[in-house]
Amino acid sequence: MNRVSLLKKILHLPADYWKYSPISMGSLKIYLIWFDSLGAKSSSLLIETPEIKILVDPGAAAMQPSYPLPPETKSRLRSIALSCIKEASKRANAVFISHYHYDHHVLPQEARNIYKGKKLWIKNPNIWINHSQWKRARLFLEQLLGNKISRFYVPAPGLKFEDPWEKFAFASRKDYGPYNDRKRELLQKGRAWLKGLFKIWESGPWVNEKKLEQEGIQFAEDKIFQAGSTRVRFTSALFHGVEYDRVGWVTAIVLERDGVKLIYTSDLQGPSIEDYAVWIAKENPQILILDGPATYLLGYMVNKINLQRAVENALFILKNISPSFFIYDHHLLRDSLYQERVKDIYQYAQTNNRNIITAAEWYGYKPLISLPGK
Repeated sequence: MNRVSLLKKILHLPADYWKYSPISMGSLKIYLIWFDSLGAKSSSLLIETPEIKILVDPGAAAMQPSYPLPPETKSRLRSIALSCIKEASKRANAVFISHYHYDHHVLPQEARNIYKGKKLWIKNPNIWINHSQWKRARLFLEQLLGNKISRFYVPAPGLKFEDPWEKFAFASRKDYGPYNDRKRELLQKGRAWLKGLFKIWESGPWVNEKKLEQEGIQFAEDKIFQAGSTRVRFTSALFHGVEYDRVGWVTAIVLERDGVKLIYTSDLQGPSIEDYAVWIAKENPQILILDGPATYLLGYMVNKINLQRAVENALFILKNISPSFFIYDHHLLRDSLYQERVKDIYQYAQTNNRNIITAAEWYGYKPLISLPGK
């Protein structure tokens, strides 16, 4: 099968194609709604237990200009992805948004029914958020609440500057060899950038969470929710990539029921930070949904040092745990050379009987980017 024949199949997928092939363990079911391996930017899934049905990151975006498809085809794939997400939302009673990139959430004006009548857990819009997503979060809430967001505004509280780097026990001890001097320089610049963001957070206005709760909306970070035998944990804000990554922060989800644990990392890009790999290994999930490094940005926003870190961190996870299901997708599947870029991961997995697959492969397809054109 080449890219053209697979593309024809994907372009004719019914909006509910995903519901026939869930990942199942015990009473936990995970439906992979859409991921980049199918040809549009997304990492959306539906998590179902007997007590709750959570739609995770209901967003989709067209692929970047370098992706080897015509613009109209990319746009059509994005529309199909969104149709599938809309269909999945009909089964959900809760929605989780890990951050405010449009491949992770769609604005209400385009698809209001995705959010209507549901419990919403959203990334905190007030802190640990870059300027772009600060504005996007407010646009999202404004559209969701009908241009009434100003009534939810309160003055920003007093903040004490905290440097996340000081909490990275493993990344901070890493020896980068000849790159050490450059690393120190980048950390210094990153710290200055973060102090600038603190000024934005301090100036406000902030969105008042207590008032939002009356609308069924809560900030996700550092929260634990119990629904019967289902336990849902949301992490603190995690860097979207390396330390001080200008792209911002995300929130990951850990869900447990009857001894089965799922981790959906959102956009850790590898993970790129050693402490995040250690955290995943300590959690020891049976189901791990991890985004790979953004190798399509190599030489632009990703350098070789940080790509190697992402590879080593994924290897650390593989060497310390053996998930029953390991979905490895999203950023990585925007690059036709993705397997070559992270070949050490795939070689280790093959040698040591670790089954790593993309969402497309879960459905029996090759990733669209990996196939020749005609």
